[in-house]
Amino acid sequence: MQTFIKLNYYQLKLPCFISKIRSLNSTSYRKYSSLNKIAQGYQPKDVESNKYIKWSEKPSQTKTTTEKHWFTMILPPPNVTGNLHLGHALMATIQDVICRHKRQKGYQVQWIPGTDHAGIATQVVVEKKILKERQLSRHDLGREEFLNEVWKWKNEKGHSIVDDLKRLGCSLDWNNEYFTMDKKQSRAVNLAFVRLFNEGLIKRKKALVNWSCSLESAISDIEVDSIEISGPTEIKVPGYDKNITFGQLYNLAYRLHGEESQEIVVSTTRPETILGDIAVAVHPDDERYSQYREKQTFLWHPFRNQPIPLIFDSSVDREFGTGAVKITPAHDKNDFELAKRHSLESVSVISEKGQILPEFVHFSGLKRFEARSKILDSLASQELLREIRPHSMSLPLCSRSKDVIEYILRPQWFVHCQGMANEAIQAVRDGRIQLHPKSFENDWFRWLSDCHDWCISRQLWWGHQIPAYLAKSKDSELWIAAESQEEAVEKAQKQLNSKNISLERDPDVLDTWFSSSLLPFSIFNWPSEEFRQSYPLDVMETGHDILFFWVARMTMLGMKLTGDVPFRNVLLNGIVCDAHGRKMSKSLGNVVTPQQVIYGTSLKSMQDDALQSHNSGVLGADELKKSFKGLQKMFPSGIPECGTDALRFTLCSHNIKSHFINFDVAECYTNKLFLNKIWQATRYTLGAHEKVNMTVGEGSLENLELELMDKWILSRLADTLEVCENSLENYNFHTATAALKNFFYTNFCDVYLETTKPGISDGGSKAKGHCVTLSTCLSLGLQAMSPFTPFISEELQQFLPKPIDFDSSLYKNSQLETEVNEILDICQAIRQLKSRNKVSKKHSPKVHLFAQNKEAINILNKYLLEMKALTLCNEVILETTSNPISKEDYSLFSTAGHLCSFGISTNSEFKLPQSGKSGKDLNNLKLERLQKELEKYLERTSNEGFRKSASEAVQKRNFEKIQQLEVEIKNIKALQS
Repeated sequence: MQTFIKLNYYQLKLPCFISKIRSLNSTSYRKYSSLNKIAQGYQPKDVESNKYIKWSEKPSQTKTTTEKHWFTMILPPPNVTGNLHLGHALMATIQDVICRHKRQKGYQVQWIPGTDHAGIATQVVVEKKILKERQLSRHDLGREEFLNEVWKWKNEKGHSIVDDLKRLGCSLDWNNEYFTMDKKQSRAVNLAFVRLFNEGLIKRKKALVNWSCSLESAISDIEVDSIEISGPTEIKVPGYDKNITFGQLYNLAYRLHGEESQEIVVSTTRPETILGDIAVAVHPDDERYSQYREKQTFLWHPFRNQPIPLIFDSSVDREFGTGAVKITPAHDKNDFELAKRHSLESVSVISEKGQILPEFVHFSGLKRFEARSKILDSLASQELLREIRPHSMSLPLCSRSKDVIEYILRPQWFVHCQGMANEAIQAVRDGRIQLHPKSFENDWFRWLSDCHDWCISRQLWWGHQIPAYLAKSKDSELWIAAESQEEAVEKAQKQLNSKNISLERDPDVLDTWFSSSLLPFSIFNWPSEEFRQSYPLDVMETGHDILFFWVARMTMLGMKLTGDVPFRNVLLNGIVCDAHGRKMSKSLGNVVTPQQVIYGTSLKSMQDDALQSHNSGVLGADELKKSFKGLQKMFPSGIPECGTDALRFTLCSHNIKSHFINFDVAECYTNKLFLNKIWQATRYTLGAHEKVNMTVGEGSLENLELELMDKWILSRLADTLEVCENSLENYNFHTATAALKNFFYTNFCDVYLETTKPGISDGGSKAKGHCVTLSTCLSLGLQAMSPFTPFISEELQQFLPKPIDFDSSLYKNSQLETEVNEILDICQAIRQLKSRNKVSKKHSPKVHLFAQNKEAINILNKYLLEMKALTLCNEVILETTSNPISKEDYSLFSTAGHLCSFGISTNSEFKLPQSGKSGKDLNNLKLERLQKELEKYLERTSNEGFRKSASEAVQKRNFEKIQQLEVEIKNIKALQS
């Protein structure tokens, strides 16, 4: 496959820097190539200092309909509540890599940044702050003053996430930054609500919702964390002085109405909700209750003193407890659905504050878990409590308040989604939207084929207040949606046919996901038609965990309100975990922030952060102990400084499409050392130019006679650039980073650079070719690196010639690469034998090669100088004598693949090590390994399935490998004879 890369390096530069570089002549290049101008070692702080400020000052571009080659994307808005975490860093880095790559390909890029008001998260933070500083609740302040405090906090503290993004090197269009509660977004949110309301897609109804009693608000499913409990476990619940025990199953008896001698025992984990039981249910096929099938049976409620029915429903789990379950539809989702099927009314028990409602006189006003013990006492006194035993269960907690979720019936606003969901399904089926990875299509179809109505009411003060008004006249009332109170009055007068009306606006705010679902078009001034200049987006990149909560809802609302899909491609990244695959948690002490990785931090500083979280109420005392223990175990010496580029490169070194991404700080530090390797290679290249009196940028590849190793490294460069291009186009960033690391580390620094030293030292004709090849590889390689590591790439590029147009097909040479790989294998075998036997330079080692045939002689003879440099030997001699090999002439002897055997001669100072294996033993081990490898290949090629399914090229490679192994095995056996 031919790849022609038109490198457009300067599109990534600031205008002032562009003009400076373009004006350089040969003299200027000599100035910039001086080793005095480049630091001796790579220091991330120095390299990254202030570059992000320059990048953020770049003028924004306005997209017009007449221009082509635009690429548009938005940054999923991080919550304005704090600093960037590693999940944000991964997402932002992925998007920045995509945008920088598109700029390299000549696209004009529109990447719009923004932050989310994060209703619940922000309100909780500010409430805690006010309570701690002033001992006041938001109710003490009142809505208006509290909101003023939130805006003040947002303006003072809310910019830290923006600063973090800039420091991460994100090349965002900061002049078009949005906030999800700015005027433009507010207008779009109100209009969207009104239009959906007018179409009958938004309705108000009484339904069961996730409820946080401490927040006194409904919350979304994504804000519910479920913890698994294996038995009796004490949990700290907000508002309670003592821990509450969960993980128990309670068996309670219901007596039959009119037949008190008979009873049915039900099993429940929530005895406090017995007050709201409206029935007992069993499975229709459960033989334990077969005697009740043919007659209507009632049970006597022990607290409401009224009969409730025994009903049969196939949804009942016969394996749970006694097989009989209490039905409390006002506080359980499954019970709610069951009650609807049987046309049963609900009875609410628990208030929005988490207290027992007044109608239950004996327990009125008690907190729900305080009422639990009194209800159990009462049941025991009535001889209805049968058993309490350990039980495994899943306990839902509010992720913000850590309160135990209550399910409560209350009037809320709902979006009817199924019709829009069907359109979203079709958009993926017909390819208008493509999901990456494709495997998420099944989740998409499954979720959206049964899409429940979406509760968008939140009982908060911070957020978009719902634009709905309860209009009342003398005789009637109705809900009206309007963008303003004036519009609401006009609509109400018309619909109620009365001039004398009163209006009351719903105090609730909209779910944050509602406003953020409009972003693909609201940020481009929808409903003005100018939004279509940038809509739909080319790519939406985000975490797979919000595929339904955000991506699907953007698709549904986007298609409904604009008539087109909101984006063409959806790229879903995995969840960042620690090095051991555990979800990052403050209580585990494994949370790592981007800033800690970039700048480094001590163990004490990390412990101080945990202590601060404890003091602010985020971590309990037990969690703090766990955190300290986890920090001590994972980071005993703290975190070393790695720099932004190393962090970005490490994040992209993982398969971002994997479900989980295990981040290891040690790997990040290794990548810092890798970048230092490139830095030192650049210093070597500049020094080489000075040594042969060349200016950087002088000469071209076409006008020089290149050596074999020059051609080899250019072939490796061409292949690497091809891999990078294909990988970036398919979002396989880990393949690109692996190719770059292999090229710079293994091919360029460890091999090619070493082979240039003799030629550059001599200063002859080879030196010029080496210098041009060195600077070309660095320039083009850094250009390919720059989407991942923009800071160091820009820093080093100023010392190198600007990248050229590079047609990879002119430089790719697979035959040469195969040949050099064989030579490198021989060099590795020589180095390993030297290392095992502690042969050093002081022993004056000389290598003698014994080729297997004339073809091997021709190959080996071309690389003797390179092999001398790579094996660190005084000389490499190709023996052409036809006399038998005498092992006694050499200190060490072994084979090196199918091309040759070799001996190492030394001076008299060398003595074979007393400990360890002898040369004969090592050759025996090698023989054993080669024989096993040969058996594997023989087994594979003899398999009938392999012969039928493998391509001709694959079969040929396998048979060639067999021949090579047989030759080497023969040679080792000859050595042993």
